[in-house]
Amino acid sequence: MEVPLSAGPGTPTRAPSAVTNGTVDTAGAGSATPVVPAKLASPEFVAVIESALDDFFVAREAAVGELGPIFVEAAEALRLFVLRGGKRTRPAFAWIGWQGAGGEPGGAQGDAVARACAALELVQACALIHDDIIDSSRTRRRFPTVHVDFEQRHRDRGWAGDAAQFGASVAILIGDLALAWADDMVHASGLDTAAIARFAPVWANMRTEVLGGQLLDITGHAGGDESVAAALRINRYKTAAYTVERPLHLGAAIADADAELVAAYREYGTDIGIAFQLRDDLLGVFGDPEITGKPSGDDLREGKRTVLLAEALRRADATDPHAAKLLRTSLGTDLDADEVERLRAVLTDLGAVDDVEHRIADLTERGLAALETSSATATAKATLRAMAAAATRRIA
Repeated sequence: MEVPLSAGPGTPTRAPSAVTNGTVDTAGAGSATPVVPAKLASPEFVAVIESALDDFFVAREAAVGELGPIFVEAAEALRLFVLRGGKRTRPAFAWIGWQGAGGEPGGAQGDAVARACAALELVQACALIHDDIIDSSRTRRRFPTVHVDFEQRHRDRGWAGDAAQFGASVAILIGDLALAWADDMVHASGLDTAAIARFAPVWANMRTEVLGGQLLDITGHAGGDESVAAALRINRYKTAAYTVERPLHLGAAIADADAELVAAYREYGTDIGIAFQLRDDLLGVFGDPEITGKPSGDDLREGKRTVLLAEALRRADATDPHAAKLLRTSLGTDLDADEVERLRAVLTDLGAVDDVEHRIADLTERGLAALETSSATATAKATLRAMAAAATRRIA
């Protein structure tokens, strides 16, 4: 059953004056309107988004069934992947972008806007499924990645051909299905024609940017580009654009916001989005696997060209050739726990960790400054301040 976005027409709403217990309350007492707290998305908001996603998958069952059992399996694998976890960060930013530009959660468009926001989770699913293939990742949120899942299904059934190739092929198609269904979900959301027309070009740019960012990442790695500038450019397009900047922009577009508010949202979104990824880079090396759900030091084993590693190499080349050689010969290899710990110490001693922390702080300050001078509602500003803190100070 779909969780309602409000208690219904005529339900009074109130604008909060402060963040209470880490939560910005955007509705009156007794309302089920989604509330987005300092932890990015409240359980109530997550429930609304996941209900919308589940309803969408149910609506696709008849069409999927006509294509036969293997397509049913693929669609079910996508459904489980999408609903198995995630912070629902992108829908949360889109929802607040809409509210900050004057959208009324208790109004007639609330449900439609929530469904359009939820479609961002299908774009995210596409990116993650394909990213796991590219990075040869074996687990995601403590479960086998989609390509590993179908690789094992191939083996279990004794099918012909290479199991790993089959798994990767099926996962590519499931990722493509997620991207196609994201479009379908937007068009089936119930947004009016004018809102869809404003939404469409922003949506198109976002999809192009995330795919372009992924390509920049792959080619940068293959070409050996170790510069901080290259790593920041990847962060800008692979993560920031579709995690914060464009979701806010999409919400603003639905609400028909003016150019000044859109510009402020985009500046905030770019800075907070990059800071979000920089925090992710630190967690990829220093995060607790019990909290992050990923093996400790996985980014080092994968040899990811992050800002953290680019800054460490820049410093090592200038002051410590031995450390530079150790980093270059170790990254992208099957490191054991002791080797990971040694590299962590090198990154810390070089000052690269402190540098990234300073970058996060500076970007956060700059993004919040852009927000404060904008015409976003007071409620949205308070929420976005809390979300910036959650995005940049998180531990998972």
